[in-house]
Amino acid sequence: MLAAPKVTPFNPPRRVLMGPGPSDVYPEVLAAQARPTIGHLDPLFVGMMDELKSLIQYAFQTENAMTLAVSAPGSAGMETCFVNLVEPGEKVIVCRNGVFGERMRQNVERVGATAVVVDNEWGTPVSLSDVEAALKAHPDAKFLAFVHAETSTGALSDAKGLCQLAKAHDCLSIVDAVTSLGGVELRVDEWGIDAIYSGSQKCLSCVPGLSPVSFSPAAVEKLKARKTPVQSWFLDQSLVMGYWSGDQGAGGKRSYHHTAPVNALYALHESLRLLAEEGLENAWARHHSMHALLRDGLENLGLKFVVEEGSRLPQLNAVYIPEGVDDGAVRKQLLENYNLEIGAGLGALAGKAWRIGLMGFGARRENVALCLRALEEVLR
Repeated sequence: MLAAPKVTPFNPPRRVLMGPGPSDVYPEVLAAQARPTIGHLDPLFVGMMDELKSLIQYAFQTENAMTLAVSAPGSAGMETCFVNLVEPGEKVIVCRNGVFGERMRQNVERVGATAVVVDNEWGTPVSLSDVEAALKAHPDAKFLAFVHAETSTGALSDAKGLCQLAKAHDCLSIVDAVTSLGGVELRVDEWGIDAIYSGSQKCLSCVPGLSPVSFSPAAVEKLKARKTPVQSWFLDQSLVMGYWSGDQGAGGKRSYHHTAPVNALYALHESLRLLAEEGLENAWARHHSMHALLRDGLENLGLKFVVEEGSRLPQLNAVYIPEGVDDGAVRKQLLENYNLEIGAGLGALAGKAWRIGLMGFGARRENVALCLRALEEVLR
């Protein structure tokens, strides 16, 4: 028999998380996750799910009936949108201005569809004129897919304008809002977004592992009209909605689909409750004001931003690493000496930039002050 390993309890230190995610988790959210576990079909838990659904609708600013939390992280939210809506042989216009636009392209090809890629330079938003040209050149396209807030660069694209283009060309829009939800203006119904996904661990300041998603009525009709089965059984929303809604199943009862991550959903419920208590517009304003403080301090240190100010995410600040500075050594000192985590560059910006997050609970003055003072001392 294999001997039992001798390990001690894992007790992580308290870090200040100012990278691209996960973000600092609200103390109330950590406390919520520690509440007693009950069954995922318990009537009390089902009632909490109904509240959670309404809270996600508020965060997305939508009345979409098909709104829920996928029991997996934002990457699964991305896959949920593509495998449910896109069928083999269909054409998708994919906007790529960073790492996560490329992941969209890979999702399209894995379902057997054709990706028409619109490339824009890293650190710039998606170009509306380039997208319009692609839509005109490919009138048979069924979807337009883009990243609202590109986490790899800190660039914010015009979701409203892009969705208007999609509608004008009879396309459904698929939108990545993993880093934007709760941090910048986002209005699903008003902007005409058809399918959207996010993550629990960014501006919602919840524990990682859940992905809020929402499908418009037009997207639901597309799902119902599929000629082929959804590629993934676990992510098939026609099955999952039987659990999230009493509309399906005998007597309107919830049908069993999978064992939901009960305690993680408690945490998401609490984080969204806190967002609703603060108010969406207040949360957006707080992220902008904390960004302004951080921006002024970083520029005083001589650091230059990757993204121009008009297209910059307040919650994800990408700055170029100064010439001659050791990327890994700086981040190591910040972690070891200040318990402060900032993010490395990703993809084309690996080794060239740092990504400094100001997300959710982490977007507060004491974090900005700590980050600026620590960077100043380390860079000396």
